[in-house]
Amino acid sequence: MSEQIVKRVVIAGGGTAGWVAAAALVKQLGPLIDITLVESDEIGTVGVGESTIPTSRSFHELLGINEPAFMRATQATFKLGIAFENWGQIGDRYIHSFGEIGKRSTWMADFHHFWLEAQAQGFGGSLADYCFELQASAAGKFAKADGLAINYAYHLDATLYARFLRGLAEPAGVRRVEGKIAQVEQHPETGFIEALVLESGVRVEGDLFLDCTGFRALLIEQTLHSGYEDWSRYLPTNSAFAVQTRSTGPAIPLTRAIAHEAGWRWRIPLQHRVGNGIVFCSDFMSDEDARTKLLNDIEGDALIEPRLIRYQTGARRKVWNKNCVALGLASGFIEPLESTSIHLVKVAVTRLVQLFPFGGCDEAVANRFNAQSRHELEGIRDFITLHYHLTRRDDSPFWDRCRTMEIPDSLAERMALFRDAAHAYQEGNDLFRVDSWVQVLLGQGLAPASYHRLARMMDPGELRGALAALKSNIQAAVARMPSHQEFLAQYCPAGDA
Repeated sequence: MSEQIVKRVVIAGGGTAGWVAAAALVKQLGPLIDITLVESDEIGTVGVGESTIPTSRSFHELLGINEPAFMRATQATFKLGIAFENWGQIGDRYIHSFGEIGKRSTWMADFHHFWLEAQAQGFGGSLADYCFELQASAAGKFAKADGLAINYAYHLDATLYARFLRGLAEPAGVRRVEGKIAQVEQHPETGFIEALVLESGVRVEGDLFLDCTGFRALLIEQTLHSGYEDWSRYLPTNSAFAVQTRSTGPAIPLTRAIAHEAGWRWRIPLQHRVGNGIVFCSDFMSDEDARTKLLNDIEGDALIEPRLIRYQTGARRKVWNKNCVALGLASGFIEPLESTSIHLVKVAVTRLVQLFPFGGCDEAVANRFNAQSRHELEGIRDFITLHYHLTRRDDSPFWDRCRTMEIPDSLAERMALFRDAAHAYQEGNDLFRVDSWVQVLLGQGLAPASYHRLARMMDPGELRGALAALKSNIQAAVARMPSHQEFLAQYCPAGDA
């Protein structure tokens, strides 16, 4: 048996990425490794990642997190999907929900093919009628009860979330060191990182280093020069303003993504406030115009001054380089449209636990980690690019560019497959399911020319009856649910922030 070589793990940076990594590693591998997290109270974090996807629930189960306690501590609300407004064209609205559309009754064809046949026969209504989570979100309702299967995520305060995870990680054995990193020491021959030297002179040695320093990418890029692939030709936005406002009404279980002439803006309801932001491309909108538009469009009094965030969409060419693994913004950035940033941190940490290099940071393990990370990130890139490219908007130069821009071959193939035959798919490490692709493709206005004809083997009356029963069952279930705000007040009231 080989001797354990990698034991000392040093996390550079706190925030959501740093404390997610610390909490997960100490929970899963605590007795086998020593974990030190270095952060400075003087360095701010982006801290606007307030919307998640359902994989966060699985991650919390892995860590043994009590849901009501977590939600109270982070002022969290439930999220059943994202409402997209003005994306296909001005006045459009559709919901990309987390639910299953209809029921999968055969391996030969997905539910939407049966619905398309019903449409051809003149009945069936909207595809949205056959998704429980979508109907619940549209009605502003939520519930968790025995026998009620509901797929959901969270809206949360990212700063409070990092604090909550720190409260789990430190008592479990994670050592936090306060201070700014002044120097990164490398082995003179291998280039492996050996230590972080702080401004105070404190030297923090390690065997494996996790770069959670955000867009600065202090270790993975400034030190190791891992390279960055620019994806702005597919994802054109590069700036955002974020601001928090007082709540003006009940919290809804939806993130709102509202397109404007040079990007989009978000609205995320928490228990104690609302998170707002505007995403834009600086080639088509000035900072001042974006700030003004955000403040004019928000509801409720602003609690802070809008904060400007600059970014470049793209991916680090190596997220694992030598003995350094980049997490969060240090590893790359798509953009916040589908709330994938926190997910990418969590899946990367989970992958690291599986591939942890106890015997040394060998190239084969790093290559496997990098290949999996790259495949997943490219899939997310394609899904988000779809929202911009598949539009009929021609009201501004920004949307003209998006509508006519180059797209990845992998996305072009997906779009052609759906356009020609209504086929959508999920494979390998793809994050987004068939239902997600179908909701966005149809929601953005891509009508398929053909579809699987399996439903024609059913009697028309049988198909009509099956769809009517499914729709009726969903309507009845939603009618019995309390409002989202009522459920929050009973399940996890957070009180004042």
